[in-house]
Amino acid sequence: MMYMGTPRDYEFYVAVRVMMRSLARIGADADRVLIASADVPAGWVRAMREEDGMRVVLVENLKNPYESNLEGISRRFKLTLNKLYAWTLVDYERVVMIDSDNIFLQNTDELFQCGQFCAVFINPCYFHTGLFVLQPSMDVFKGMLHDLEIGRDNSDGADQGFLVGCYPDLLDKPMFHPPENGSKLNGTYRLPLGYQMDASYYYLKLHWHVPCGPNSVITFPSAPWFKPWYWWSWPILPLGLSWHKQRWDDLGYAAEMPVILMEEVMYAVIITITRLAKPGMTKLCYNRRPEKQNAMVQGLIKMSEIVAMLIANDIPFFIIPRTVHPIMGWSMYLFGTFALGVLVSNAFLLPLLAVLTTWIAIVGMLFVMAFPWYNGGIARVLAIFGGQDDIYYAIEASW
Repeated sequence: MMYMGTPRDYEFYVAVRVMMRSLARIGADADRVLIASADVPAGWVRAMREEDGMRVVLVENLKNPYESNLEGISRRFKLTLNKLYAWTLVDYERVVMIDSDNIFLQNTDELFQCGQFCAVFINPCYFHTGLFVLQPSMDVFKGMLHDLEIGRDNSDGADQGFLVGCYPDLLDKPMFHPPENGSKLNGTYRLPLGYQMDASYYYLKLHWHVPCGPNSVITFPSAPWFKPWYWWSWPILPLGLSWHKQRWDDLGYAAEMPVILMEEVMYAVIITITRLAKPGMTKLCYNRRPEKQNAMVQGLIKMSEIVAMLIANDIPFFIIPRTVHPIMGWSMYLFGTFALGVLVSNAFLLPLLAVLTTWIAIVGMLFVMAFPWYNGGIARVLAIFGGQDDIYYAIEASW
């Protein structure tokens, strides 16, 4: 499903394309259908149809009667009720509805054998709607529209709270086990956790160990700014590389490369001009003797130095395309902050090492966090914030 109106529309467009292409690569024996709101750009729709082989179904946005209950960042869920259109896909016997922030580790065609509604309980009490199985039915869809009209109770104002209200007894239903003869089940079922492995489970041990059901699908119901496609999510969240490997294999980064190349040239030019120019770009900075400057001028100069160093560390972050590969993203960030740090050092006659202190700290933290041989997530965190004794204790505990 895809809709417009959030600050991250392009990122989710890329995520949809990567996920759909990965389904084709693992040999999913099913049509790949995207439910898209009518305001999705025509160029995006054309690319998904012609280049990715999707069937795109354009729909009008369903009015969310719970919109007034959504505040702040939760307003991005306003149009998630468009997910209900999945019940209108009556050309199909079963539909597996999936969010774009999923990584498929293996083929899951057996899900099409499940019943009229099946979902995974990540939360002990409420099922998760990042992946669920349904049997399309116009009668069910019309009933859901009626529930929206009368304002059925909805715990979160979005699709998950609404569907939990539609299937309140799913927790008491049997676990899904696909019949060996390939037949389709009837009724409602709980899906094993392996079909929606919360990425946070991985970070505790830094490997997967979900014994109940096949380890098939990873989901990222985390803070929105740490979805796996953002370059800065790695190495904070190591699984980001898994998503980017799928993008590298299936889609590539051609859309972002022109911007990356322009930034590389810009930073190289800044370093070259800065090193060739005479040091000190303001006359105020040439005169460092306090007796020839009043307190206000000295204060303004110091404030300007601080602001310049903050800007040097911030600007590169915001101009890097958000969905580039983490190696490209961090390389460009470090190159950019280094170039602007050299500029600040030359402009204010500051020691280069002092200006690059933050840069050096970031490099060190990246090295520590990217170290691949930690026994668990706790040891990894303590390597940054704790001492050696704490690290040893955490490693022992993880065993």
